[in-house]
Amino acid sequence: MTTTDPLEYFGAFLVANLRDQALHSFDNLSAGRWKAPALKKLQFDMAKMPEAYREIARRAIVECIDSAIHDFLFALKEQADFENRIIINVDGTDVVKVSQGIHGEPYGDEGWFAKYSHYGSHPDIA
Repeated sequence: MTTTDPLEYFGAFLVANLRDQALHSFDNLSAGRWKAPALKKLQFDMAKMPEAYREIARRAIVECIDSAIHDFLFALKEQADFENRIIINVDGTDVVKVSQGIHGEPYGDEGWFAKYSHYGSHPDIA
């Protein structure tokens, strides 16, 4: 991450360490690449699914991850507006307070997903 802007740094960090890691994990699981004994049956079951169904499952996973990120960021905004108990500081800057609406930062052509995700924006958005 090369950005010095605290809000952008937080976005890049969140995308790389939450969204992209989760999608990487799903892709490896779907391809049967994990060696963990606890994942063998799940990988075996997924391997029996038609490719089209695995792709639908992946789209659903992206939706769930992106929705969870949105809801988490919205909850941070609510915290900042009403309780102010949880503060996310990057280099001394409260990133929730400097954003116009942190829950919307990941979306759009200039959003965090488009700018920082290895996987790009939501797959169902043209």
